[in-house]
Amino acid sequence: MSASIFKAYDIRGLVDKELTPDFAFATGVAVARFLELEREPGTVVIGEDMRPSSPSLATAFSAGITSQGLDVIRIGLASTDMLYFAAGKLNLPGAMFTASHNPAAYNGIKLCLSGARPIGKESGLVTIENFVKEGTPMAMRNLGIEKHQDMLEEYVDHLLSLVDVSAIRPLKIVIDAGNGMAGHTAPAVFKRLNAEVIEMYFELDGTFPNHEANPIDPSNLVDLQKAVKKHGADIGLAFDGDADRCFLVDENGELVNPSSLTSLIATRELKKYPGSNIIYNLISSKAVKEVVEEAGGTAVRSRVGHSYIKKLMAETNAVFGGEHSGHFYFRDFWKADSGMLAALHAIAALGESKKSLSSILKSFNRYVSSGEINSTVADAQAAMNLVEEIYGKNVGVEIDHLDGLTINGDTWWFNLRASNTEPLLRLNVEASTEKEMKKVRDDVLNTIRADL
Repeated sequence: MSASIFKAYDIRGLVDKELTPDFAFATGVAVARFLELEREPGTVVIGEDMRPSSPSLATAFSAGITSQGLDVIRIGLASTDMLYFAAGKLNLPGAMFTASHNPAAYNGIKLCLSGARPIGKESGLVTIENFVKEGTPMAMRNLGIEKHQDMLEEYVDHLLSLVDVSAIRPLKIVIDAGNGMAGHTAPAVFKRLNAEVIEMYFELDGTFPNHEANPIDPSNLVDLQKAVKKHGADIGLAFDGDADRCFLVDENGELVNPSSLTSLIATRELKKYPGSNIIYNLISSKAVKEVVEEAGGTAVRSRVGHSYIKKLMAETNAVFGGEHSGHFYFRDFWKADSGMLAALHAIAALGESKKSLSSILKSFNRYVSSGEINSTVADAQAAMNLVEEIYGKNVGVEIDHLDGLTINGDTWWFNLRASNTEPLLRLNVEASTEKEMKKVRDDVLNTIRADL
C-alpha cells in the first residue's frame, strides 16, 4: 500500500496501482471495524461517481463492509453532496467513490460518519489506515445485506426546500458539468426551475474528454465563458468532477470571485437567520467579514480546509461557511458542502432581482486579489520566517499564525501557507488597488524565490 494514498481528508490514488479492488475490500473491512468502535449505526451508504473504476471499487468496498456483518445501501451514481444528503437524511455513515477534480487516472474514497460528519486524519482516517495495514483477523460473522435505493428526487426536494426558486423570473443559464456528476444531478434540479438551460459536457465520462473537471483552474472555464457570451445567458455555472464545488461566470463572461459568492450567500442566510455566525477561511477577501458585519452577523475566521470549517460550524452553530476554493457549507445541509445549493442561492438572488449578476455582486467586489500563487521552495518554514522578519519591522502591521503566516497592513494583506503534500508555498495577496497588490505580491515572491 502506498503511504501517500491516505490524505488529510480522504483516500486518493492511482487506479490499479494504488487503488485496487483488493485495497477497496480491505478498506471496507477497516471502515466496518472503525464504525463498530465508534458505535455507529450498522448500515453504510455508498455512492459512486462516473469514473470507469468506481462501480467495481464500490462493490469491493461493499463486500468488505458486509463481510463484517454490517449492511450496505447503494445509492448508485451520485454527487458527493448527494452522498452527504443520504448520510444526513438516513443518519448513517457513508462512503463516496470519487477523486473529485483529479485527472482520469485517479480515484478515491470520501468517508463520513452518520449525519454527514466528516472523517479525516484527525477524526478516524489514521485509525482506518492502521487497520488496513494490520489486516483483519478472520472471524466467523453473519454476512450483512446489500440493497439499492434511489435518492436523487429526495435530494432535489431537500435542496429546493432550502432555497425558494418558485417565483424567479425566466433565466438563461449555461452549465458546464465537465463530464462529471453534475451531468447526473443538474437535470433533476433544473427541470423544476423557470429557466432555459444550455448544457455543456453533461455526458458522464470519467476520462474527461473536454477539459479537466477542476474549475479552480481558469483554463477550464474558458469554454463556459465563451458560451455565456454567445448565448446571452444571465449566468454560467461550472462544477467539479463530484459536483461538490461550484464556480460562477457572470453575464459578461467574467469569472466571479468565490469570496463574492460567499458574501452573497451570507447576506441571504442572515436575512433568514438574523444575527448568526458565518465562517470564512483566511484567504477569503477582507470584504466577506465586512459584508457579514454590515448584515448584522458575526464573521468567524477559519483555517483553510473542510475539516476545520465543519468543526467550527459545529462549535459556533454557524449558519453558513464559505471557502475561497469554491466549497460552501450549510447548517441546514448537515453542515456539509454543496455546490448545487450554492448555485441555487445565486440563481434565487438573480431571479428575485431585475439586476444583472455583475450588478448584484458589485458591492461585494471591494478589493484586488492576486489569486493563489505557488512557489517551489527548499524550506517552506525558513522562507516564511524570512518574510516575517522583513515585514515584522514595518510599523502598524499585524501578524498571525492561524494557518501559515498572515500579515495585515492598513490597505493590504497576504497569507503564505505551506502545502501539506508538496514542497510548495502558497501565496494570496489582497490590496485596495491593483498597483499596491502587485507591489506586495512581487516583493513577497522575490523574497521567497531569491535562492531559486
